[in-house]
Amino acid sequence: MRRSLRSHFWKYVVRKMYKDKRMTIFEIRAQDASAGKFIGRLPKNVEVENIHVGGTDAAWIRPAGVDQSKALLHIHGGGYVTGSTASYLRMCILMAQTLKVNVFLPAYRLAPEHPFPAALDDVLKIYRWLLRQGYPSKDILISGDSAGGGLCVAAVLALRDQGDELPAAVICMSPWADLTMQGLSHITNSKTEAMLNTETLREWALAYTNKENLGNPLVSPIFADFHNFPPLLIQVSGDEVLLDDAIALAEKAKSAGVDVSLKVWGGLWHVWQVVGDAIPESKMAFEEIGQFVRGHEKRIKIPHQNRAGYSM
Repeated sequence: MRRSLRSHFWKYVVRKMYKDKRMTIFEIRAQDASAGKFIGRLPKNVEVENIHVGGTDAAWIRPAGVDQSKALLHIHGGGYVTGSTASYLRMCILMAQTLKVNVFLPAYRLAPEHPFPAALDDVLKIYRWLLRQGYPSKDILISGDSAGGGLCVAAVLALRDQGDELPAAVICMSPWADLTMQGLSHITNSKTEAMLNTETLREWALAYTNKENLGNPLVSPIFADFHNFPPLLIQVSGDEVLLDDAIALAEKAKSAGVDVSLKVWGGLWHVWQVVGDAIPESKMAFEEIGQFVRGHEKRIKIPHQNRAGYSM
């Protein structure tokens, strides 16, 4: 599918802002905070409520006229070292509007100040809080992008192993699911990647946990056992270094009998959805998620070869 001119422009901007620069964690956080200030005026039909849950800052994003009995818990990305509710509002507002669901966006604790399992513990706490608010597990979706994609999968694995009721479905956008960095796409897509540097990812991984723990399934879910896991949708760009993370995650879950749908989009970049309505491909991705959630999307058979065969 041909990509929009706006997506080509934004891919260039993203490369200049991220790929062509090497910033420290604290410089990235400063840039993240600055970007969060430019959300602009909120849509008239969307309410954003900032709240605190057991010491964790969070935001409810509520479009007008949606089913109040359902909720989507979104776990933001940022390599476990950055990210905030402010910097993800633009993305989550469009997602809430497109999916017609209330979105809950928590700001979990970040490394290196709060290494593993702090972020995981925060997500488990928030999910259980949603259950106590009266949302049945069958009416809760959990999604995540980048590190948040790996984290939301890890959280559902932990919930399963601890005997909790599981969410209706899991949605991953460009998940960072292998912190051991074994995917060949770190090499094959190093030039087409517009945002991430593999060496920077290695630094963030070791800020999150120690080297000996990188293969822990709750850190790198590609090493997990996926029995009794909920339906899983994975979206990823075919040009990014985390492509093989997405493929490996899909194959591992599918081999355990999970209902998996893997969607690879050409010509975009890592978590393109984060720019919200700046490009039409964001809304298209959320519409694809809506189709998956409604159960109308055709499930794909995942081959074990010919990576170029994956396409939207």
